[in-house]
Amino acid sequence: MQATQLHPLWRDYPALQPELAQVMQLMDDNINLSDPAITEAILAMIHSGGKLLRPAYCLLFSQFKATDRQRMIALAASLETLHTATLIHDDILDDAKLRRHQVSIQEQFGKDVAVYAGDYLFVVVFKILAHYSSSFRSIQLNSENMEKILIGEIHQKDRHYLLDVTLDQYKEQIQGKTAELFGLSCFLGAYESGQGELFANKARKIGIAIGMAFQILDDILDYQETSHEIGKPILEDVAEGVYTSPLIFALQTEYRQQLLPLLRKQGQITVAEREQVQTLVRAAGGVEQAQQLATAYTNTALRLLKRLPKVPAQQMLTQLTQQLLYRHN
Repeated sequence: MQATQLHPLWRDYPALQPELAQVMQLMDDNINLSDPAITEAILAMIHSGGKLLRPAYCLLFSQFKATDRQRMIALAASLETLHTATLIHDDILDDAKLRRHQVSIQEQFGKDVAVYAGDYLFVVVFKILAHYSSSFRSIQLNSENMEKILIGEIHQKDRHYLLDVTLDQYKEQIQGKTAELFGLSCFLGAYESGQGELFANKARKIGIAIGMAFQILDDILDYQETSHEIGKPILEDVAEGVYTSPLIFALQTEYRQQLLPLLRKQGQITVAEREQVQTLVRAAGGVEQAQQLATAYTNTALRLLKRLPKVPAQQMLTQLTQQLLYRHN
């Protein structure tokens, strides 16, 4: 059994800490493969410092109306389990050796075992949902969300090494890959607490905007931090042919001619050449433009949050969403 230790982010939200700890505990209780080593690896990944943002948004949106807290904790746990499953599959696709500063499951046990581990977590998601959701609507939405995540990954794969990838194509990718799960988390918190579909759809719209900002900021970190700080090799996405907003913006400037020869090396690009790309993207203003885009999505979410009832959950949602815009990891 892993010790439950929440991310330092939640020190500012003491009222939310007990429920987040219960989310982790419920995930632990539902993950029990016949192979102890793989079970332990999955649990280690879950306890390796993730922020639990998706369950947190679910829990906060469930607090606008009195409801069964154990059921909401269970639904929040299903969302984090779904997120973990997608991370395992991401690592397989990217051949990633590290995840949150730890050796990835696919690196430890091979791709075949990692596929089974990710698939097993999808089963756990539906096991929790079947037991705790109030209607088939939640199960339907989870199914649809898995489809959107898959489509987002397929779009990303189809656009590997595409030097003329557009900002709209990038937005389409990250909405499926990241933002839809934030939207689902907010929707489920609102809908399953009995607030009605109109309110829940507003929550989903807020979650989509938050998720878009979150992924853009995640992509910006690649161009700001060292490999030690982000827990993976620098600009690994560039080596894999995944071009994100800072680079897309930079390719629209006069720095394009310096970037193209480096990018055409594709998977053969060296670490030193990746650092050159990082330097050029910064000089081209790509990071600043991407930051402006993330700020715009955050401001959209904050504007919509402002219209919600003035309860403690609304204040925490606003604070958390603002805080994410200035994160450094």
